Amino acid sequence: MCGFSGFYHSAATYDRLDVLKAMTGCLAHRGPDGESHWLDETGISLGHRRLAILDLSDNGRQPMHSHSGRLTIIFNGECYNYQKIRAELDAVSPRQWRGQSDTEVIVEAIDYWGLDITLKKIIGMFAIAVWDHHKRELILARDRMGEKPLYFGWSKGALLFGSELKALKAHPCFEGGLNAEAVDQMIRYGYVPSHMSIYQAITKLTPGTYLRFAQADLKANRIPQEHFYWQLSKVATQSSHQRSDQEVVDGLEALLTDAIGQQMVADVPLGAFLSGGVDSSTIVALMQKQSARPVQTFSIGFNEAGFNEAEYAKAVAQHLKTDHTELYVTNQDALNVIPNLPSIYCEPFADSSQIPTYLVARLARQKVTVSLSGDAGDELFAGYNRYLLVEKIWNSIRWLPQPLRQLLAQILKMMPVHGLNRLSQASPKFPSQLGDKLQKAAEILPLDHFAIYNSLTSHWKSKDLVTHTSNGRAPFSSSIGQSKGVPSFTEQMMYLDALSYLPDDILVKVDRAAMANGLETRVPLLDHRVVEYAWSLPLSQKLRQGQTKWPLRQVLYRHVPKEMIERPKQGFGIPLDQWLRGSLKEWASDLLSPESLNQSDYLNADFVQTKWQEHLSGGRNWQYGLWNILMFQAWLRENN
Repeated sequence: MCGFSGFYHSAATYDRLDVLKAMTGCLAHRGPDGESHWLDETGISLGHRRLAILDLSDNGRQPMHSHSGRLTIIFNGECYNYQKIRAELDAVSPRQWRGQSDTEVIVEAIDYWGLDITLKKIIGMFAIAVWDHHKRELILARDRMGEKPLYFGWSKGALLFGSELKALKAHPCFEGGLNAEAVDQMIRYGYVPSHMSIYQAITKLTPGTYLRFAQADLKANRIPQEHFYWQLSKVATQSSHQRSDQEVVDGLEALLTDAIGQQMVADVPLGAFLSGGVDSSTIVALMQKQSARPVQTFSIGFNEAGFNEAEYAKAVAQHLKTDHTELYVTNQDALNVIPNLPSIYCEPFADSSQIPTYLVARLARQKVTVSLSGDAGDELFAGYNRYLLVEKIWNSIRWLPQPLRQLLAQILKMMPVHGLNRLSQASPKFPSQLGDKLQKAAEILPLDHFAIYNSLTSHWKSKDLVTHTSNGRAPFSSSIGQSKGVPSFTEQMMYLDALSYLPDDILVKVDRAAMANGLETRVPLLDHRVVEYAWSLPLSQKLRQGQTKWPLRQVLYRHVPKEMIERPKQGFGIPLDQWLRGSLKEWASDLLSPESLNQSDYLNADFVQTKWQEHLSGGRNWQYGLWNILMFQAWLRENN
């Protein structure tokens, strides 16, 4: 795991090495173990910061040249099956290896087999930049599911690329004009989607693709067409395979055991995050199954009721006999992270679980350099409650005439939100935040099934003119059309989450929070073989009688008692609504003041102020939508 930056500029009038060092220096947190640079006369410049995981010697330093001298590579990530690929190369074209790093194997594989074949062979997470000296072309590639970031774009005649935006911003040709569509999507969903960045000139490479900048592209300042070497759409639309329940669970355990075993290979201390939920507990159980000594596990706890999973994690750790470390953090510990968030995420990002994620990564880094996580179980095995909820809602209302649904929605909107919320607080007979939930129901009633999903995943509704560019309809993934080939609506929601929410929210959150602490994270459930296996199962073997993640649970129950796991799903969150009315009130009021809102010329100050006052009064709970705005405002202030 590392960070890299680079640029191509054939007409540079500045000191290229000084600029490259400035860009690479912005990524010191991603690679605290070393820094290297390489330039040639064509105008290509490659820089690398190293977090040494495999082959800690200088033989693993980058930029790295192929033995033939034809290719130079910079690489961020891990190739988990590099030893197998190395053996394949030795069988067909023996060579004298310099060291034991996966980077050397990858550059040699590309040199021998070519890019497309090599990418299909790799099991791993990665962002890659390769310069071909013979063809004088640049190649950029990204892993299948988007675990590792890769930004790029032409700006004032220079092609800039790197692991984080802050590196690109250090280049003198960088243009900082904001992308208004990206702003609108970030305010609504809390993240900037893959096909763009917060800046007009820069975008992100699509997961599962590569770009080949030929000489003609470089001369014309042109971005070539992306090439897919792997597509989730093809995986998600494949026919499901009929297997018995026993075969499904046995196959999943065998595949996960192999994936986790590969990801436990490191020349540095390794551990795992443990929340006590299904996903992380399964990962840790299968790690411990293959380890001769106790696995190091980490969790953090909060003292607020409803936000503390540490007690569950501790119980699982004790059962599995891991070497467990837990830390209960105070409100102040969490609040101290907030001023650093705009710098950590380098484009506005607003998943509030970014705070506990950063804290648990900081805790883990005190003892290990690599940590495995249980992310992606929800997207692969139908774990989100909204999958059950949307199907239930749609099946309940689809038979109602549209005018009647509209009328019911209007009746619900007339109900006293604040009074119902107080009633739900006073009596356990009612769901929490009853008034807010009825308002959400009112929004959903008139909609079709895709619009219901969009409404539940957006923190502001389509009619909310929260930005000056709002047009009365919330933008959403351009992949909705592709999802029509996926068998059922529930699977279509899973597919859309895997294309957008997973890479652009979950994986961004974990990557930036961990790398800010110099910690590598690995996600066994995103081994593409596991992804393909999960999508080969019929929905009935993922969701069963209202229970989510059925096959994953069956694997886990072979190692951990069922009663230790079965409880209502709980997010990895913070008491944000309370904090915004309490310890964060002064900070938030400053960022949401009319003066501050009007400075940016992006946000509708009257709308935001109305929602802020409603939240402060306790009349409504706008915590998530307001957090999106606050993170955008804080990012703007950090970036002038």
